[in-house]
Amino acid sequence: MLLHPGSKGWINKYFDLVEKGTFQLDIERPKSISIEHFLHLTFGHTGIIFGYPSRLLFANSLNTSKWTVEEKLKVLLLETHLFIYLLTNERTENLKHDFIDSLLKFYGKHNSYSITKIFTFFLKETPVEKLENILIKRLEIKMNLLDNKLWVSYLINTFVYLDVILFYDNLKGKKRGKISNYNDLAMNALTAISVSAFSDGAIADAEKSLFKIFLASANLPDKIKESALKQFKNGATFGDFSALVQKNWLFKRFLLDLSALTILANSESVPEEKVFLTELCEFLEIPDKELDETLVMVGSFVLHNNKNVSFLKTSSSYEKMFSSLSRRWIKILGRNKDKLAVELKQSKELVSLIKKSTTKELTKEEKEIVKTQFKDIIKSMPTLAIFMLPGGALLLPLVLKIIPDLIPSAFRDNEIESEK
Repeated sequence: MLLHPGSKGWINKYFDLVEKGTFQLDIERPKSISIEHFLHLTFGHTGIIFGYPSRLLFANSLNTSKWTVEEKLKVLLLETHLFIYLLTNERTENLKHDFIDSLLKFYGKHNSYSITKIFTFFLKETPVEKLENILIKRLEIKMNLLDNKLWVSYLINTFVYLDVILFYDNLKGKKRGKISNYNDLAMNALTAISVSAFSDGAIADAEKSLFKIFLASANLPDKIKESALKQFKNGATFGDFSALVQKNWLFKRFLLDLSALTILANSESVPEEKVFLTELCEFLEIPDKELDETLVMVGSFVLHNNKNVSFLKTSSSYEKMFSSLSRRWIKILGRNKDKLAVELKQSKELVSLIKKSTTKELTKEEKEIVKTQFKDIIKSMPTLAIFMLPGGALLLPLVLKIIPDLIPSAFRDNEIESEK
């Protein structure tokens, strides 16, 4: 059954397909991981954190080959909001109505420059039609700011993820520590890019282009936009962040994600930049292990989309990033080596497929088997959930290469059992 996100009525069609069982709105959250951490890992898996739709959340069984990137991002934005709603509310018979009503109320209070007057134009439209128009408006980006289209091919409107952070905060309903100002979030996010770009004392062309695409995405009033441009030109420090960056876990992780992406944009990180990321984590009160997780997530995203990213098309750039990604993955595997060894000893089919992946491309069915079996392992080791991110399959050979070196006795036993 087809869904056409470029035509009116696509939201009704989406929920009709859910009703008919074409795809399910299933969510499985490991009890060992917090809701915020689960959301971050899940959304990193889709690419929406960086404004690019790598994959959908629920409707992956649909044929999206004829969709534009904008259409796919529009559906993903709806699904991301729906995912949050389902995770924070009990399901009712009127799920569609209740969800849309909740989302419209949220956007009615949203202070983004691009939608502040939208409700006066659509007074006669149905709630679904209003929501469709709002989602279109949220994806719009003013291209006149861009004189270099280096990033345009895979970043449409990165700051739609700020809507996701705000919607989650809105649904939590907590007055203490609550954030509500989109413009403040956008300005702090731009500050993160400025601080990161200057971390090595010089700004590369890729970092300039990245800042411009994010600035265009922000759709900020002229006064705030000018302030952001001035800050990027003169340089920024941690002191330019406002107090609100410490109040929201998802937003702090987003700032770290942006900083890592800014540094990886230049493909060749220097020692000063690595020190900077560590200092940023200290400032944001983010544990070191989460920095490793972020770098793997960002690296996986860029590698997964390298065909769309101009500066990663050379083999040398690809190899440098994969090498850096491998080192981070080794550290994460090392922290979980004992549990992972036990799990893999009990999963002979998984080990066999991992071995095969070192010499041959796995079939679609085999990749699904690997993902399914890794999901079971991830339930007891949530930090390994980054394996499920885009590009995670690239890491399969590393599992086989690293684990025997870490715990040789466990795997020698496993190989003896296999021979018998």
